[in-house]
Amino acid sequence: MLAKLLSFGLQGIEGFPVIVEVNISEGMPLYELVGLPDAAVKESRERVHAALGNSGFMPPVARITINLAPADTRKEGPAFDLPLALGILRASGQLTMENGENEDFRKRLYLGELALDGEVRPVRGALPKVIAARAMGVEEALLPAANAAEAACIEGVRVIPVASLREAVGHLSGAVPISPVETKPYAAYRAQSQPQHDLSAVRGQWGAKRALEIAAAGGHNLLMIGPPGSGKTMLARCLPGILPDMAFEEALETTRIHSAAGQMQSGGSLMAERPFRSPHHTASAVALVGGGAQAKPGEISLAHGGVLFLDELPEYSRVSLEAMRQPLEDGFVSIARINAQARYPARVMLVASMNPCPCGNYGSADKEKKCRCDQNAIRRYLDRISGPLLDRIDLQLQVEAVPVRDIAQPAAEEASELVRARVNAAREIQRQRFADTPGQYCNTQLTTPQLDQYCPLDEAGKQLLFLSMEKYRLSMRAYTRLIKVARTIADLASAEHVAQEHIAEAIQYRSLDPRYWGN
Repeated sequence: MLAKLLSFGLQGIEGFPVIVEVNISEGMPLYELVGLPDAAVKESRERVHAALGNSGFMPPVARITINLAPADTRKEGPAFDLPLALGILRASGQLTMENGENEDFRKRLYLGELALDGEVRPVRGALPKVIAARAMGVEEALLPAANAAEAACIEGVRVIPVASLREAVGHLSGAVPISPVETKPYAAYRAQSQPQHDLSAVRGQWGAKRALEIAAAGGHNLLMIGPPGSGKTMLARCLPGILPDMAFEEALETTRIHSAAGQMQSGGSLMAERPFRSPHHTASAVALVGGGAQAKPGEISLAHGGVLFLDELPEYSRVSLEAMRQPLEDGFVSIARINAQARYPARVMLVASMNPCPCGNYGSADKEKKCRCDQNAIRRYLDRISGPLLDRIDLQLQVEAVPVRDIAQPAAEEASELVRARVNAAREIQRQRFADTPGQYCNTQLTTPQLDQYCPLDEAGKQLLFLSMEKYRLSMRAYTRLIKVARTIADLASAEHVAQEHIAEAIQYRSLDPRYWGN
């Protein structure tokens, strides 16, 4: 007897349909699995056999042939365990569907790894698979109970949480139906978002806070340079609290990446808070941009829609830093391996911090702290950051240590909530500006033709920009990024046009090149 069920595989963050065909016939007992399965799929034989027996079913003693179609596409992971077991039960006559043989197998999706006792364990990539299934007309999805919450945001598909193989059989036969997970509105997810750090805890640093506000409002990359203990890391960790609210499409795309990477916590739901990733400086190029044998996403993709914070930037390997140049420019990562190819979104705010020299006191405003480094050591340290990477950083900020006296004295500091309100107002202007351009949310994504359309400069602004280009010997990439930052500053001021004062403030954030790198 032949049984067919629909499951889904994963390529990057895109799901693709896999038809599980199970045929049971007379003959010498045999279990044959074809269709380019990887080792995890091949090992399903033992898991499925044990799960069937321990769930009270009879593993058939017959010739079992299973095909995973399309047969020319590689299948990976244990997510096919549940459909394999259910297919064997249907083909052996131990499972009769509630609707009989008239049911269209293309209307129901099955995903889940089986434990030896029949428990259904969570799998990676549940959300992108359900999204792809909905596009194909699937009406119901049987998912592990731990994966059900992450797919509850998808309307049009009934998500059935399954804890065991016996529960799945009871639901399909109609004996013990399982109620679908309730679909939650996006506003309910956003209400759960609670930033951990608030700007009101940062004493002083008004210039740094202003730079953070501009970076958050336009999605700009930021580099903070200053001595140890000046508050660079603390400022960076306050950034998620002032970032604008995520649109539903942004949250869905970000969650898809984390789901495909297996980074979702058990029972985790749609990510309504922008991610903040802070990899250690020993991270390899593959860890940062993605790759490996299975072409999995890296930190720059896991931070998509949020912040990638690189603390102590010169301590990262040169290879790792240079690998990020293209993703920072293009907003995505293309990974090609012999056995896998994937394209992952990587539209992030790069926020980095560093000391001005190995001892940290070079150029310090505190005259009591003398730099112990010679000029060669300082130059070698700074040269770990290449010019092309610096070119992709919109805001360069000098952060000086706040005197202890000022820290100890109580002061009324502006809360993140107030700054976030201004950032949201500026982003709303940008959303309206890019309403006709899908996938474009902020000023850092402005293209060259759009600069002329949305950022026309008056004569005074042009002259100031030209003078700064000559004085600091900036590149054409820096020229366009200066205009983008000025456009964001104008949006924060609710100004329709980019004026000379907006250009002047943007130039202030590119003045560290000649001071440290001699550009």
